[in-house]
Amino acid sequence: MKKLGTLALLLAIVLTSCKEGKNTNYLPTSIGAINSMVVVIDNELWKSKVGDTIRKHFAAPVLGMPMDEPLFSIDQIAPKFFTGSIRSTRSILYVMKDSVNLAHVKSDMYATPQKVGVIKGTTDGEIIDNLEIESDKIIAAFKDMEIAEAQTRFNRSLNKEGVLQEKFGISLKVPSIYKVGKQEDNFVWIDREIQKGTANIIVYEMPENSFSNDSTLVQDIIAMRDSIGEKYIPGPDMTGKVTYMRTEPAYAPAVFPEEIAGLKGVEVRGIWDIKNYPMAGPFVTYILNDKANNRKLVLEGFVFAPATEKRDDIFELEAILKTLKFTSQTK
Repeated sequence: MKKLGTLALLLAIVLTSCKEGKNTNYLPTSIGAINSMVVVIDNELWKSKVGDTIRKHFAAPVLGMPMDEPLFSIDQIAPKFFTGSIRSTRSILYVMKDSVNLAHVKSDMYATPQKVGVIKGTTDGEIIDNLEIESDKIIAAFKDMEIAEAQTRFNRSLNKEGVLQEKFGISLKVPSIYKVGKQEDNFVWIDREIQKGTANIIVYEMPENSFSNDSTLVQDIIAMRDSIGEKYIPGPDMTGKVTYMRTEPAYAPAVFPEEIAGLKGVEVRGIWDIKNYPMAGPFVTYILNDKANNRKLVLEGFVFAPATEKRDDIFELEAILKTLKFTSQTK
């Protein structure tokens, strides 16, 4: 009897494991373009203040862009049509009037990887309140997943050049379409052609004691970027004029705390331009405290693509820079 009891227990464990494995294995791979999402909501709610609140948060302009572009490209669908392959969309926001009042984020409900933000309320007002409270959390979950998805796609074909390791003791997962265009003792420029322009990555280092005064941090960052631009990133030749990349003087960049590869620092977003020449575009810069190497490590992505949308290009650069790994100490 004891042996039969043990056998029954083992059989139950195996059956449970198989059932769990079956559920996991049968989740399809999620689909969707980068930075796209589906909002599942009744048509009347979508046309009401509830829809306005959704658009206010999820279609808000991307920070630091020369032209307004939304955080996400949104497709709205009524709940009765939320069937089939549309359920495999990577980012889903499900909003409905219900007998309960709740808001949360679920993972891998219909596909993987997938995030589903669920917002419910007994009245329009409760739904709007939940959106106001939870939208930032849902957007962060969507964005983190989109960054990871973009980085996964990079793995299909990576640039094998070792210049970043040689000069700075680091590696980035850079798609093979990017090429090293310029390198100096303390500066590397990697770029690729995009529609009507280029996507660019630059890497350099600054002294460890840079930016020691919090009260002048933004001004010091602008001064750093402008000095690097003047030294390494010239603009078109103009008779009698000096041209180089700088921080657009009319728009102060936004600065946020950031941590990449275990290093704390800041993220800087803003607009660059060319001094004395009509060229401009968005940039994202990471300044990281690399104490092990007695330096500030600076990673930057910037896009030049006049009269075209740039959201997904700057997002790709952000995803590349966040693949940072250290291959060795450089000092």
